[in-house]
Amino acid sequence: MIAFFLLTPVLVIFLEGKYKVVKKIGAVLICYILGALVGNVGLLPDGAYNYQDLFAQLTVPLALPMILFSMDVKKWFRMAGSAIKSLLLGLLTVVFMIFVGYWIFRDSVPEIWKVAGMLTGIYTGGTPNMAAMKTALNVDTEVYLMTHTYEVALGAIYVIFILSIGQRVFLLWLRPFRSPETGNLKADNTDLEDKYESYTGFFKKKTFLPILGAFGLSVVIFGASYGLSLLFPESFSTAAIILLITSFGIAFSFIPGVKNIQKSFQAGMYIILIFCIVVSSMADIRKLVNISFNLFWYVGLAMYGSHLLHAFLARIFKIDADTVIISGSALILSPPFVPVVAGALRNREVILTGLIVGIAGYAVGNYLGVIIAYTLR
Repeated sequence: MIAFFLLTPVLVIFLEGKYKVVKKIGAVLICYILGALVGNVGLLPDGAYNYQDLFAQLTVPLALPMILFSMDVKKWFRMAGSAIKSLLLGLLTVVFMIFVGYWIFRDSVPEIWKVAGMLTGIYTGGTPNMAAMKTALNVDTEVYLMTHTYEVALGAIYVIFILSIGQRVFLLWLRPFRSPETGNLKADNTDLEDKYESYTGFFKKKTFLPILGAFGLSVVIFGASYGLSLLFPESFSTAAIILLITSFGIAFSFIPGVKNIQKSFQAGMYIILIFCIVVSSMADIRKLVNISFNLFWYVGLAMYGSHLLHAFLARIFKIDADTVIISGSALILSPPFVPVVAGALRNREVILTGLIVGIAGYAVGNYLGVIIAYTLR
């Protein structure tokens, strides 16, 4: 069972790099499906839950630092103009719509304050942040999987729209993209796929040994965060661990020797895939077939409502269509989708903007998720 949890993501990553159809489906979704199948056909041994729960508790705290190590915080502040404005508008609209949805569905969605925290996490940083919110807020596994299932289904519709007619629709009321005179948004010479997606050369000595060092540092950060969390009330200790881990991860990203470790982002995402398989294997599919329409509409309002409001405000702040689309895609779909969306837009110059917005979301999403959840609680 443990070998299945550890090795299946390796196989999925290999197939994703080899076959385009697998990459389009996405490693996260495939891991969720495989985990659910194994967990519901009686293949797991008796007493498996204790090991599953241990994996679920450990994977996210160990993955987050490795994802955050690769950030370039200084670059955020060098990116002026529409990129920063679009990031701030994107975060504002997500938070606003989550509050609106909470007010509408507060009496019909159980523990909606936890759902609000998860939606904040996933629409500012993607699956890693949503997984972090599950841990931080002690979300029931079925609620987590149901929320994420709806998010994936609605997200697929969003992807089809953006990759087909999205640009033409947004250009109806937003101005077209113009390359900045300074050229600081150009990303033509940056191998973005190698930095954030490709696992090529992962096991070479010059790459793998630093990754082991990054993993060791993640273990130290986890231990230190756990120790410091004991200073907080017990009801807040788990959330404190996630916030402390996020803070330490960002702090270490300022150290060149840590930030420049190759493939640390990919290593963190591999651990997140383990989390996806483990958590989905713990779910009872019979409970998931009972569709919660109110939860479905809440997820839809958070996703589509925030992006539409973002586009509306972008006209007031004179932000171009491509920047709005790439920023919204980075927040809703997460950074790995940025090059794909940029390709559909036929505009490589917005790739760096999208990555900066998305990775900034990784950093702030955990803070926002915890703050909003406990505020609404």
